[in-house]
Amino acid sequence: MNDPVYAAFLARQQKEAVALAAESDLVDVLPVGPPPCQRYILKFSCRGLVRTQDGVEEAEEFALGIYFPPDYLRHAEPARVITWLFPLNAFHPNIRNPFLCPGRLKPGTSLVELIYQCYEVITYQKVTMNEMNALNPEACVWARKNTARFPIDKRGLKRTTVRFRVKNDGSAKEAR
Repeated sequence: MNDPVYAAFLARQQKEAVALAAESDLVDVLPVGPPPCQRYILKFSCRGLVRTQDGVEEAEEFALGIYFPPDYLRHAEPARVITWLFPLNAFHPNIRNPFLCPGRLKPGTSLVELIYQCYEVITYQKVTMNEMNALNPEACVWARKNTARFPIDKRGLKRTTVRFRVKNDGSAKEAR
């Protein structure tokens, strides 16, 4: 790799994303290739929606690919950076296989930020409600009629840590 700034960016992305995955029960980050990695597989274990013959149903496993092209620090296109992998029948206004659009993507957006944005899309925390801006207009119409169901998964991406102090009398008190 000839660009030391890009190489340092990639090394930092892997370190930060692996640290996030270690603090999460909902995402696995799988680097693809030797470091510094340009490609990742993200596996989410959270609730989102799929379209089946019977209608719209919840699913709990999702996967996508991330690719940081050599010009990523200067130019970022969601369609070039993010690839929807699984399930093929994902149902969301911002997903149309093989594309997931997290919204505008700034050059140099971190892998951790991309993970959060993708999680927010999958779980319907981030939803495009205008068919003119949606990848899946049918899902957009459905989403407007079903906003009471959102978000589909309310859990935070990171594990919540709760600490308790045990008093001498044996009672416990939550401490943060």
